Amino acid sequence: MAKRKVLVLTGGGDCPGLNAVIRGIVKRARTESDWEVIGSMEAFNGVMKEPMELMDLNEKTTAGIHVKGGTILKTTNKGNPFDFPVKQPDGTYKIEDRSGELIDRLKSIGVEAVISIGGDGSQRISQMLYEKGVNIIGVPKTIDNDLSGTDFTFGFRTAVQIATDSFDKLVTTAESHHRVMIMEVMGRGAGWIALHTAIAGGAEVCLIPEIPYDIKKVVERLNQRYNEGKGFAHIVVAEGAVPIEGTVTSRESKEIGYEHKRLGGVAYRLSDQLKEAGCEADIRETVLGHTQRGGTPIAFDRILATMFGVKAFELVLKGSYGTMVSYKNNKITSVSLKEATSEYNTINTSSFMVHAARSIGISFGD
Repeated sequence: MAKRKVLVLTGGGDCPGLNAVIRGIVKRARTESDWEVIGSMEAFNGVMKEPMELMDLNEKTTAGIHVKGGTILKTTNKGNPFDFPVKQPDGTYKIEDRSGELIDRLKSIGVEAVISIGGDGSQRISQMLYEKGVNIIGVPKTIDNDLSGTDFTFGFRTAVQIATDSFDKLVTTAESHHRVMIMEVMGRGAGWIALHTAIAGGAEVCLIPEIPYDIKKVVERLNQRYNEGKGFAHIVVAEGAVPIEGTVTSRESKEIGYEHKRLGGVAYRLSDQLKEAGCEADIRETVLGHTQRGGTPIAFDRILATMFGVKAFELVLKGSYGTMVSYKNNKITSVSLKEATSEYNTINTSSFMVHAARSIGISFGD
């Protein structure tokens, strides 16, 4: 008797903990004799390619992967089946809706259910596929922690740890040279990584997308720091931070199929603004970039990701499609994909965490 098939894929940016989710799914599925797990390489692209690029996910292929960064299934943020780039005979690309073809291909290989591990964009695609009849379960993945419906996404805590470790290293060099150090972290339109890192590291200034900053207020805080005789200062700035009446520092991407603007460079922009506003201290900039995505996931993310994987397969067993695994109030549960993607998860500026940051002297430039 043929086994029932569940397809697993990882989409969007890579993230510490992806392999732990895959391993969790496989280990839980192994206890059910009538199921097998296969993986699609580079999100749905593996199914769309000719021939298909699929991988058997079993005890052998997933052994020990929970400690490794990245994803054994590879990933992409250029494979939206509803806006799929198709190369034309003249070498140009045309965006087409190939979701119907994707669904037909899934049926042709006998896939009964799909587990999509991805962030906000990936889960919006999951919801659209669910509305077209695909039996799909979402797993929330992103270092940005910007998905609603879950208190934390796996990968976020590891990114914060990496950023905090880097911040700690900058403290000694800033003190040695009496400098202002600006450290830029990821997060797109949410300031979670920046806020957590600023509190953990002890920054004087934290600039996040949720609170547009006044450069004069930033200079005031830095001057206060120097007037107190400290002789150095630190700023953590989220890549999506914006000045009052300003815009996000970004540029259009020329990559085929990439739907977002490329953020980055706000640290250098801020450095110039500080100098123009009269900051006399030496200023240096550090952009962490993709270091926040790489490397071994910390224990918290390995555990959370493993639990997510187990829960995702159990939702398949229950037929609870159109849902996303969730971590709420220290419990592993699930929410509808629609709820999970209905609102972008940003920092509540009235939250206790923001209050605590202000209370210990961190300025948000407002």
